[in-house]
Amino acid sequence: MGWIMADDFLKSLVPMIGNALAGPFGGVAASFVASKLGLDSKDVKAVQDVLTSGSMTPEQIANLKLAELDMQKFMADNEIKKEQLVVDDRKSARDMQALTKSYMPAFLAVTVTFGFFGILAALMYGGVEKTDEVMIMLGSLGTAWTGIISFYFGSSSGSQNKDLMLHQSTPMK
Repeated sequence: MGWIMADDFLKSLVPMIGNALAGPFGGVAASFVASKLGLDSKDVKAVQDVLTSGSMTPEQIANLKLAELDMQKFMADNEIKKEQLVVDDRKSARDMQALTKSYMPAFLAVTVTFGFFGILAALMYGGVEKTDEVMIMLGSLGTAWTGIISFYFGSSSGSQNKDLMLHQSTPMK
């Protein structure tokens, strides 16, 4: 089983650990998994090697579930919140810009904004032919523009939470 398949499997089985392994808490998650699977090494690579080595036994799956519960408890006990990390990351970027008084972020924001809306307008009014390359550029500029808006104005975590709640809800009959 390749790492992509193992990653998908892990995220469906133990979502917190599956997501954490690929992010800033990879070491923490690997430590919980390694301790429950009895691995000598507690690094992400060792955990990935075990997860991609072949099929998992029912005992290993049960131990992964226990590792997930332990990690959830650890995160709650230490009040580590993913949202706070995201906020802190944006805050540090904003603080850096304020300290350095750099015009580059604003210049890039304006350039990306004009590029995104310029290409969009050109597509709508026939100034540019719709090719794969133009659509890739439009998608990339749209993604960058979303990041810029999040940087300057913040993201809507309430909207993300609402989407998650809707996804997990049971439709009424």
